[in-house]
Amino acid sequence: MVSDRSLEVLRVIVQDYVASREPVGSKSIVDRHAFGVSAATIRNDMALLEEEELIVAPHTSSGRIPTDKGYRLFVDHLADLRPLTVAQRQAIEAFLGQSADLDEVLVRSVRLLSQLTHQVALVQYPSLSRATVRHIELVPLSETRVLSVLITDSGRVEQRVVELPRTLDEAALAELRSRLNAVVGGLSMSAAATALTGPTGLGAPEVQDLIDLITFTLRDQVGANRQDRLVMAGAANLVRTEEDFSGSIYPVLEAIEEQVVLLRLFGEMATDQHGVSVSIGRENAPFGLGETSVLTSGYTSRGDAARLGVLGPTRMDYSNNMAAVRAVARYLSRLLGEN
Repeated sequence: MVSDRSLEVLRVIVQDYVASREPVGSKSIVDRHAFGVSAATIRNDMALLEEEELIVAPHTSSGRIPTDKGYRLFVDHLADLRPLTVAQRQAIEAFLGQSADLDEVLVRSVRLLSQLTHQVALVQYPSLSRATVRHIELVPLSETRVLSVLITDSGRVEQRVVELPRTLDEAALAELRSRLNAVVGGLSMSAAATALTGPTGLGAPEVQDLIDLITFTLRDQVGANRQDRLVMAGAANLVRTEEDFSGSIYPVLEAIEEQVVLLRLFGEMATDQHGVSVSIGRENAPFGLGETSVLTSGYTSRGDAARLGVLGPTRMDYSNNMAAVRAVARYLSRLLGEN
């Protein structure tokens, strides 16, 4: 157990180390912060923190830096979740409000979150479990190529190119489009997949093989559940913080490319009182991310839940990053709910 003053010392050690990347000593704490006690008293507090394994000396006779345990205590009890500035909130609304569909919204979200936090930003696609088919469009690209476009009520747009062995004239394509919309429009994804299974009888026998190719592709689009997919931005930010990793950052880059691993980590993270999930350092070791911290928050799209967040070194601005993740998640939920 440590005193309230010792906890305040831990707070300033975390904040100063995050800001400077330099180990923090008792003299600098006395000089920069109004504790009203001597450097010797601060050294005693730091000794207690070190006994509790909350801080550590990276080198002999150096200042101290937070441990993973120290960061965890800071996040759970000491972090001041600062509200975003007016300019930051306006940037979120202006940048995301220009998005036309779900894919663009999510791409813009990670780009914005990466800019706000200077970390790698990640967003998970929402499940299709509650989505329904809003419209199907078939666009001729050439005499033997058709673009199949599936639009859901949640704003998701799924596109596939269908290569046909011979020409399907535009009149037959328009008729197929009309019949497909009549058959699956308004249906849930599972119901639409069932409706497109087996013989459909949606066209003349002489072009049935072409129609089957198109409906097979559309069935694959309907059945695609992209909750197992992440959109990512800001990987270059890891290079800028390479000094925060004890070795090469390439294992981290390789790990974040394994989306299944990240999605499993997302699924195991518990949400705190701020509505944000934080997993720090060694807590991420089973996922090959033992020198990183991951912050996520949930968002919803028409009732389907998913997560977005950031990944970076354990030396990060937790207060700012938690606030940014939460703010973007809340705006994303509102935006997708309106769509």
